[in-house]
This record gives sequence, C-alpha cells and structure tokens, in this order.
Amino acid sequence: MRKKWTRDDTELTLLAIPTFIWYILFSFLPMFGVLIAFKKYRVYPGESFIYNIINSDWVGFDNFEYILQSNNFLILLRNTLAYNITFIILGILISVTLAIIISLIYGKWKSKIYQTFMFFPHFLSWVVVSYFFYAFLSYDKGVLNRILSFFNLNSVQWYMESDYWPYLLVIIQLWKTTGYNTVIYLASIVGIAPSLYEAARIDGASTWQQVKHITIPSIRPIVIMMFILNTGRIFFSDFGLFYQVTRGIPAPIYDAVSTIDTYVYQSLLSSTPIGMTTAVTLLQSVACCITILLANWIVKKIDNDYAMHCF
Repeated sequence: MRKKWTRDDTELTLLAIPTFIWYILFSFLPMFGVLIAFKKYRVYPGESFIYNIINSDWVGFDNFEYILQSNNFLILLRNTLAYNITFIILGILISVTLAIIISLIYGKWKSKIYQTFMFFPHFLSWVVVSYFFYAFLSYDKGVLNRILSFFNLNSVQWYMESDYWPYLLVIIQLWKTTGYNTVIYLASIVGIAPSLYEAARIDGASTWQQVKHITIPSIRPIVIMMFILNTGRIFFSDFGLFYQVTRGIPAPIYDAVSTIDTYVYQSLLSSTPIGMTTAVTLLQSVACCITILLANWIVKKIDNDYAMHCF
C-alpha cells in the first residue's frame, strides 16, 4: 500500500533542497567540461566557453595518450599509489591505536588536552605547514642541521636529497591528519555501551582483553568505512603536501615526490593543451571510482554487514 505524503516529508524535502541545488550547480553542471578530454580545445575570440567546447575538433582518445605515453608515467603512478597506500595503512593503524589509548585515560581534562594538541595540525594550511617545516629543513639555519652541527656531523641539503623525502612526506602527512582521524575513531569508541565493559570487568577481563573483544569489534564498521572511502582517492594526491611542502618540487627530488596531480599542475603552467590535462584528471576519477567499487565488493564478499550498501 502506497504511503501518503506527510508533513515530515515536506520538511525533509525543504531541508534537502539547498544541498540538492548545490550539487546540481557545483557537481553535475561542471561535468559538461569533461568533453574537453575528448576534443582539441580551441578558444574562439568573443565566443562563450560552451561555444568553444562544442566547436572544437573531436579527437577521441588521443588526449589520453598524453599521460599513458609519458616517460614519467610509471614514476608518477608508482609514487601516487605507494604514498597513498602507506598513508591509508599507517593512518588507520596509528589513529585507531591513539583513539584506544586516549579512551583508556581516566582524567577527562587530560584526554581533552591530548585531543586538542593532536587535532590542531588539521586546521593549518599546507602553506603554513611548508614554512613551518622549512624552519626545520633549511640548509643554513634549519633546526635539523643545527642539531647535526652540534654533534659535529655534516649538514644536509634536504631539498636536494631525494632519499629522505619518502620518509619526510609520510611523517608530515601523519602529523597533520592523525589527530582528525583519531577523533573520528574516538567518537565511535565513546558510543560503545559502558555496560559491555562493566560485564567484562566482572568476568575478570583485563584491559587488553576488553580492547580486543569489545573495542576493536565495535569500531570495525567505521574502520572499514574509512578504508573504503580512502581507497576512493587512491589515484589522487594531496597537492599541498607534495608541492607546497617540497617548495615546488626541485629537480633533484622530482622522481621521489612527483605525483599525477603535481604533474597536471606543472603541465597547466606549460604550453600543454588543456584537453590533455583534462584527460588525465578524468582518467584519475574513473580509476578511483573503479577502485572504491572494487574495495566495497571485496568487503561485501568477506562480510556483507560491513559493506557500504549505497552502491
């Protein structure tokens, strides 16, 4: 039997209209520009953007050969995937561990202080972070080189040595994002019924046994959901981290820190046709869509209850 339209439906619809309009204007209408990836885009003087797209020559998949035939393609793909996989694995392990540790702290004010200090880096822009770490890595006056000099060791030109940057980028990324992720997992832990822990203590369970058999299974759904969502951007990279922190990716460290996103940005600054760079970003989006669907399918096969059923 069909239900009648109720007052609650009207109120919820009115609340959803602003979000619906926002998605139409900023998420769906701009997708018209995807056509640039399949055209040799030309600018006609005095004509509109839409006119330029429609009247540009159709080249099919020729623009996609720009990135696939690039000499640096394998390096870019390797760096993008390797860094993101490392960020996802270490991010989950460290954030969950810290969330569990903080939840075990009995003093509430101590817990709030720890959360505040860990959460603070999340609000800093990558521009600020880049200058902050430049104070540590500067060759002449950097803190790290001063420490090395104190121990009679040679100073290091950090922005010219590629061997150090994979470790530095991982440390900086975790420093900035761990606090935010920890708060998410901590909120899930706080939502666990206290009666479960009380019953476990009565049965003589130790703290580790309570964490193993109550805390971890209870937050498993949010951990899996965060994992699936993170895999949805595995072919994208944080531009601010890789470009701002490295101060424009100097040539000596290019192979160690360059990613697909930084490559697109540098291509836009050159004379590379916009259709080719659009093709690269479209390829990234399609690859990420496939990845997140695949990750969700694998989780669904393992345990259907933990999969995201919106797909």
